[in-house]
Amino acid sequence: MPICLARLAIYTAALSPLTLAAQSTPLTVTSPDHALEMSFAVQPPEKTADVASGRLVYSATFKGKPFLDASGLALELNDEPALGSAVRIVGTTPGSGVDDYTLTNSKISKVHEAYNSLTLHVAESSGSHRTISIEARAYNSGIAFRYVIDRQDAFSDFRLKQEDTEFKLSSDATDWLLALPNYRSSYESEYIKLPTSALSNQGGVSSTFLIGMPLLMHEPGTAWVSLMEADIEGSSSMYVTNPSGNWAGHYFTTKLSPRFDDATVAVTGTLPYHSAWRVLSVADDPGRLVESNLLTNLNPPNRVPDTSWIKAGKASWNWWVDDVDANGKPAFTTENMKRYVDFSAASGLPYMMLDAGWSAPHDITKLNGKVDVPELCRYAATKNVKVWIWLYSTSVMDQMKEAFPLYEKWGVAGVKIDFINRDDQRGVQFYYDTAREAAAHHIMVDFHGTRTPWGIERTYPNVMSYEAVLGMENNKVGRRDSPTDRSVFPFTRLLAGPMDYTAGAFNNATEDGYIARNTNPMAMGTRAQQLALYVVFQTPFQMVSDSPQNYANQPAFQFIKDVPTDWDETRVLNGRPGEFATIARRHGTEWDLGSITDWNSRTLSVPLSFLGSGAYTAEIYEDAPDAATEPKHVTIRKQTVHANETLTLKLAPGGGSAIRFVARTGR
Repeated sequence: MPICLARLAIYTAALSPLTLAAQSTPLTVTSPDHALEMSFAVQPPEKTADVASGRLVYSATFKGKPFLDASGLALELNDEPALGSAVRIVGTTPGSGVDDYTLTNSKISKVHEAYNSLTLHVAESSGSHRTISIEARAYNSGIAFRYVIDRQDAFSDFRLKQEDTEFKLSSDATDWLLALPNYRSSYESEYIKLPTSALSNQGGVSSTFLIGMPLLMHEPGTAWVSLMEADIEGSSSMYVTNPSGNWAGHYFTTKLSPRFDDATVAVTGTLPYHSAWRVLSVADDPGRLVESNLLTNLNPPNRVPDTSWIKAGKASWNWWVDDVDANGKPAFTTENMKRYVDFSAASGLPYMMLDAGWSAPHDITKLNGKVDVPELCRYAATKNVKVWIWLYSTSVMDQMKEAFPLYEKWGVAGVKIDFINRDDQRGVQFYYDTAREAAAHHIMVDFHGTRTPWGIERTYPNVMSYEAVLGMENNKVGRRDSPTDRSVFPFTRLLAGPMDYTAGAFNNATEDGYIARNTNPMAMGTRAQQLALYVVFQTPFQMVSDSPQNYANQPAFQFIKDVPTDWDETRVLNGRPGEFATIARRHGTEWDLGSITDWNSRTLSVPLSFLGSGAYTAEIYEDAPDAATEPKHVTIRKQTVHANETLTLKLAPGGGSAIRFVARTGR
C-alpha cells in the first residue's frame, strides 16, 4: 500500500542515517521497452554531510544517452520556501499499468499502451515538514510526471505562486517554439526555429521569450523531444522560458499563467491538489511524436455516457469568403446562409458553420435581425444538414446556462467559441464548464481564440476541435500563412491535438502572385496542397472554407467530399519540421494520404507498407506538371497498388499530393 503522506514526517524521523543515505542515490522508472529512463535524487547543499537532504531533481535518458540533466522540482506555495528545495526522499511506490480505452472522432480509435510508474514521497527536512509526492510514468513513447499534495497538518489551503520545474537539456537543442507576447493570447503565431541558447541572449544581451506549448526540441544524435501538458483541470496553464540570460544557457523553467484577479498567484485552492502532467514525448524521429497518444492517456476517462449524438464531419462556412452570395457579393442574410446549407446538402457535408454577427452584441440569447438562426436550423433540418453557430467567449461565460438549452431547442449542433484569450486558473475552468454544460444539451464545441489542446477531448468527446494556430484566415489581411508554416505545424501545433486550421482554398496563388484580400481571398501554395491538408491537419470538424461557386465544376473538389474526418489509425511516413510531411490515416478499410512541402519542390518515395493485404485503388490528386506557375492545376488519376509497392510523389513548390486508397473487392 502507498505510504500515507500525512504520516511522512513521522516516518522520516524514524529512518536511520544509513537508510537516508541509501535513498540519496537515484531512483528510476523505466519504460516497458527499456529505452527511456527517468531518475530522481536529492542534491545536497555544498559543504554538508547530510547527503539525504537537499534539492529534489530528476534526469532522463533515451537509449542510454542523457537528454535531460539534473533538473529541479519544486512548488512555491504560500509564503514559505519552495517545497522541493530542502527535502528528503522518504519512500517510493513503484507500479505499472496499461491505458486501454477507445476514442471518439480522433486520430486513433483504440489505445492500448503499457507504462511503468513510480511515486516518489518527499518531506521537508525542517520548518513545517510539509510533504509532497511526484507521480511519474514512463511509456515507450515518452515520460510524464506531476506534483501531488495530500491533506496534511502543516496546511490545508494553498496559494501556488509559481512552479519551479526545470528542463535542463543535456545539449544545446534546436527548438521550434511558439513565442507569445503575454499570458493573454490566442496562440496564433509562427513557430520560430532557434537554438535553446539563443532564447536567453539576443543581440549579446540577456533576454527572454515566453514560450507556449507545445515546444519541439531536437538534441542531434540523441532524440527528438516535445514538451506539453495534460489534464490541466484545477490548474493554470504552463509556459516555459530560458532564464539563464547568457549565451551558454540551454535549459527551460516553467511559468504558470497568473490569475487575472491576482497576478501574484497562479492557483488557489484546498488540499488535496495535483498539478497538470508535464509530458515529454521522446523519439528517434519527429513523426513518432505525431503518432503519440500520451496526452489522451494522461487525461481522465470519458464523462459523457451517451456519445451517439457526437458526429465528426465537414462544414460549409460563410466567414472566410466574406459571406459572398451567388454573385460574389457579401450578403449576411438568412436567405444567403440557406444557400450555404444547400451547398452542404448537395456536397454531402453534414454541417453548415454560421459565423459571427447573428446575435445581439454581448447577448448570445438574442438575434440581431440579420440571420434568423431558428429558421436556418429548421431549414437545414429539411436538407439533413445541421448548423453550428459562432459565440463570443465572455458572453458564454455569463450566459451558457441560459443559452445552451435555448440552442438545443433551436436544433443547433455545435458552438464555435471565440476570443477566449486566457488560460489562467479561471480560464482553464471555463473550458471544463463549457464542455460539461454543452454535453448536457447535446452540443458539440469548437474552441477558437484559445490555448492549444491538452487532451480534454478524451474526457469530453463533444469537444471536437481547437484553433490555436496561425490559420488560413490570415490570407484575408496579410502574408502570415504560407506553405512553410504549414510544413512546421504537423510537428509542433498538431502534437497537442485537433487543429481547426480551416483548409479548402481553391483560389490558389504562387508566392509572387498572391494578394491579401478580405472578400474571395487567395491562399499561397497549390490546390493539391489544400487537398492534402485535410489528411495532414487532423480535426474531426473540418471547414470547407471557400465559396460554393469556387468549388462548382472543379473535379478536385471530389477529394474534399470523400475524405473522412475521423480516423482509426495514423502513420507519419516521412517529414522534417519546416520542410515537408507525409501522413497516412485509416478510416475503416480506407486509407488516405496527404503530403505537403514548403516552397521547395520535392520528389518523395513513399512505401505503401501501411496498407493491408490485397489490392487497393489509389485515387491520386497531385500537382500538375505546371503547378509551379499555375497552382490551381491538379492532375487526377487512378492506379492499382499493393502494400509491397512504393509510390513516387512529385510536389511542386508550395505543393502537395492527396490520395485515397480504397480496398478492392475480389481480384
